[in-house]
Amino acid sequence: MEQLSMFDYKETMSPLASRLRPESLETFVGQKHLLGKGKLLRQLIDQDQIPSMIFWGPPGVGKTTLASIIAKRTNADFVNFSAVTSGIKEIKEVMARAELSRRSGLRTLVFVDEIHRFNKAQQDAFLPYVEKGSIILIGATTENPSFEINAALLSRCRVFVLQPLSTDDLTELLHHALKSSRGLGYLNVEIGEELIAAIAAFANGDARTALNVLEMAVTNGTITPEKTIVTRDILEQCISKKSLLYDKNGEEHYNLISALHKSMRNSDPDAAVYWLARMLEAGEDPLYIARRLIRFATEDIGLADNNALTLAVSVYQACHFLGMPECNIHLTHAVVYLSLAPRSNSVYMAYEHAKKDALNMLSEPVPLVIRNAPTGLMKELDYGKGYVYAHDTKEKLARMECLPESLKGTRYYIPGEAGEEKKQAERLKEVQRFWEEGELPVDAG
Repeated sequence: MEQLSMFDYKETMSPLASRLRPESLETFVGQKHLLGKGKLLRQLIDQDQIPSMIFWGPPGVGKTTLASIIAKRTNADFVNFSAVTSGIKEIKEVMARAELSRRSGLRTLVFVDEIHRFNKAQQDAFLPYVEKGSIILIGATTENPSFEINAALLSRCRVFVLQPLSTDDLTELLHHALKSSRGLGYLNVEIGEELIAAIAAFANGDARTALNVLEMAVTNGTITPEKTIVTRDILEQCISKKSLLYDKNGEEHYNLISALHKSMRNSDPDAAVYWLARMLEAGEDPLYIARRLIRFATEDIGLADNNALTLAVSVYQACHFLGMPECNIHLTHAVVYLSLAPRSNSVYMAYEHAKKDALNMLSEPVPLVIRNAPTGLMKELDYGKGYVYAHDTKEKLARMECLPESLKGTRYYIPGEAGEEKKQAERLKEVQRFWEEGELPVDAG
């Protein structure tokens, strides 16, 4: 076995994920949609024409690593910020130095990890310097930039979405870790391919998680003079989950979410709660489940119970605030409510019908009567001619055709008769009667 120097020994004491952090694009794993040959971000990096940008993606997909690689390839000064520890004072100090550098013809690249943790005032402190070009800002966030980053700052940045690593990417990374002298190569680890696949599935696209689990399993493995042996029993103890075959990006993932959705649709709260528990205890992201419940609330319940969507959105927020394990009870609350709510898929069916026509009739002109007419020329061309402002009428309705001529009379929304939607159905009948006959009952509208 190769002898380790004192320097090599100290290196092996740092976390595996840290030791194996890629230092070049050639060794970077994943994100081929951004970094593959001919892709935009790769070209910007190769040409050293980096704009201010936001890296948006889940943990462990390489946001910080990619920023570090860019820092080594650019001719700009690199400043690393943490939104957790930096405040307005530190930002202003760095911005002042960056402004001086700009006047000397030098660029400053500022990387802000977890930029979503900065409040509005802290984010605003970057804005004038991004506008002037004093800095190139690279922000990393796990949260949707549309909601977590100020609109003014976001509009001046290009957003790149980093995706979870595939199981193939993670398997490649784990094999590299087992062979590399910077990784675990010096231990001559014996571990079955099925266990490597199990780690890759468990990591759910997160390289850091995959390497941490591998390192823990190897550390607790059976050591012999020739090798270190990792068994399934050791791996299961390290992960503390018996459901190692639950691949959150594979078939079982979709089987379970399908089981949850269809159990709720069939008004079976017991089955729905069971499938919910199966997913959560296997390590599924609670926010993923919450998003699916929001979809269900409109697709399967819709106008039959308008509270369903409100409840589902509130549960998503609760999961966002609390996380697991506390939010499991909120998800159960929503699953039981949605299972027992009245049913209507009329909104879903309305859109699917309209989508089909929209795709087949993309060039249908907007009727002149409902076109906007901001200029004199448009008015001369009869834009808006005959338009009646509904609020000016006694009935609050105008007898105008709002669909293209070729679709006149088409009905997309066919209301159901369950729950609150029965009132919507009655209202729609009265409105249609007005369009046809010009009269409404006294109590209608």
